[in-house]
Amino acid sequence: MMRAIGIILAGGNNEGRLGVLTEKRAAAALPIGSSYRTIDFTLSNMSNSGISKVAVLTQYNSRSLRDHLTSSKWWDFGRKQGGLFVLTPYTTNADSNWFRGTADSIYQNMSYLHNSNEPYVVIASGDSVYKMDYRKVIAYHKEKGADITVVYQDMAGKDLSRFGIMELDEDQRLLEFEEKPIMPKTSNASLGIYVISRELLIRLLEEIIPQGRYDLVKDIIERFRKTLKIYGYAFDGYWSTVGTGICSYYSTNMDFLKKEIRDIFVNEWPYIATKAKDEPPAKYNISADVSDSIIGSGSIINGKIEHSVIFRKVYVSEEAKVINSIVMEGCKIGKGCVVENAILDKRVEIRDGQCVIGRSCAELAIVEKGKTV
Repeated sequence: MMRAIGIILAGGNNEGRLGVLTEKRAAAALPIGSSYRTIDFTLSNMSNSGISKVAVLTQYNSRSLRDHLTSSKWWDFGRKQGGLFVLTPYTTNADSNWFRGTADSIYQNMSYLHNSNEPYVVIASGDSVYKMDYRKVIAYHKEKGADITVVYQDMAGKDLSRFGIMELDEDQRLLEFEEKPIMPKTSNASLGIYVISRELLIRLLEEIIPQGRYDLVKDIIERFRKTLKIYGYAFDGYWSTVGTGICSYYSTNMDFLKKEIRDIFVNEWPYIATKAKDEPPAKYNISADVSDSIIGSGSIINGKIEHSVIFRKVYVSEEAKVINSIVMEGCKIGKGCVVENAILDKRVEIRDGQCVIGRSCAELAIVEKGKTV
């Protein structure tokens, strides 16, 4: 059993960046790769790393996320020692504060830390898609004698203005940390995954929160970078986040059309688990023409689908075309429709002969949940 507990930060309000997709759901609940939710990846990483006690901190639009987490058995947390805890902002008669930041979200649920005995805490975000063995990060953390270890990736050639950028010395110790810099000094981007001792985390939170400091990165990592031993751990596997915008959500889903990336999660042990839905397999009728796509269970396909991610229980009629698109659960696409460069949220109905066409992958057409076109 791993001597660590997990904290998954799934409370962020990404509405500004993800628009209508997060109007009624948290970014961590967004559907991925025809059968997953974004949080499944971090939950599975925790479970596969032997971490048996995990808290998910939720806040904005958390209903669909809480519904997804109603049974912890899919990720193997339903056991006597440990478990899956879904924690929300703490409310009393005297006080009811929304989480004022990432550090505050942990502070408001401090009893979770006090009631645990494990020496280490792994903190990770719930809106990233990757596979990681946290045991290796904890072993590295111990070996370095680190106070905090921050997992990073060299993202040379990518848009670094969306990330926290780390400057490290030759021993991988943190020298400088800049949040979303315009002129980054390095290409080492923090992945928002941290290892810290439980007692140190309690001590730091009890110091900063009364001072009105509520952010994990700004008020702990940046502020204590000179006085604490903070080290970087390099991760070179596949990693993507959906939380930075529509484009990143779209490209993360499209990555699942690449066999080498899909295999990491679906065909290479340990697997990524999700809540099972028990539907029949997808049905392809005689007029179906499907290429370079993933089709979710319970879907019925009569039309042409090309380079697209189709989720559960989607119905595509005859002579309809779906190209370069993401179609979420329960959508109905009528006869002769064209859906191209688009994202259809859950239960959208496109009536016969209608077109939903975006200009490109950068300018997608998005139809909100439950809408009829």
